[in-house]
Amino acid sequence: MLELKNISFQVTGESDEKEILKDISFRLEDNKFVVITGPNGGGKSTLARIIAGIEHPVSGQILLNGEDITGLGVTQRARLGISYAFQQPVRFKGVTVLDLIRLAAGERLSVSGACQYLSEVGLCAKEYINREVNASLSGGEMKRIEIATVMARKAKISVFDEPEAGIDLWSFRNLIQVFEKMHEQIHGSILIISHQERILNIADEILVVADGKLVKRGAREEMLPTLMGTESAASFGCSEIEKRC
Repeated sequence: MLELKNISFQVTGESDEKEILKDISFRLEDNKFVVITGPNGGGKSTLARIIAGIEHPVSGQILLNGEDITGLGVTQRARLGISYAFQQPVRFKGVTVLDLIRLAAGERLSVSGACQYLSEVGLCAKEYINREVNASLSGGEMKRIEIATVMARKAKISVFDEPEAGIDLWSFRNLIQVFEKMHEQIHGSILIISHQERILNIADEILVVADGKLVKRGAREEMLPTLMGTESAASFGCSEIEKRC
C-alpha cells in the first residue's frame, strides 16, 4: 500500500514562491485502479512525479507498505516496485526496443517473450523489436513501447501521466484494453493521471485534484455522474480524441 501524508510542494520563482500542492493525503490500496483527474494546471502531474521520486515534497511523508520512502530517488523507488511512464516518453539513441524491454523486465527475455509485450500494446513485434528507440519512432509508437516496458516490469505500483497524450484514436481504444488487462494479470496497483472519460470509466476509484488540493474522491460509480455532468469535457479539458470516441 502507498500512503501520502500531508504532501506539499512549491517552486521558487524570480520574485516569489508558488505553491503547487497543498497538504494532500490519500492511500493507494493494493491491487486498485485509481485515476487522478481535475483541471489542467491543478498539480496532477507534479503529484505523479512526487510519487515516482522525480520531485520531492517540501513537507509531508510518503510510505510504501509502512516504510518511509520520502527521501528516496526515482531509481531507489523503482527497485522497490514503483514504475513511472512519462507523459512524453524518453528516447534512447543506440538502444533497441528489445534492449529496453529486457532492461525493464530485469532479465534476458527471449525475443519471443519480448515480442509478446509489444503485441499486447498493438505493435507488430517483427517490425519493432530491433528498431532503435530514437526520433524515427512517432509519439504514439513511443507511448505504446513505454507501456510495454511497464508491463514487462510487473511493478507493484504503475504510475501513468496522461498516457493518452499524443496518440491516435485507434491507439487510444487499444490503450483501454491494455489497462484492463494489466489490472487483471499483474495484480499491482495502477495510478493514472487523466481526464478522459473512457479511462475514468474503468477505474475503481477517482480522485479530483484542483488548485493543488485533493478536493474530492470516491468510487467510480459515485464520482462519474458529477464529473460528466455539470463539470464535463469543457471544464476538465477533455481533448478532441475523447469527443470522437
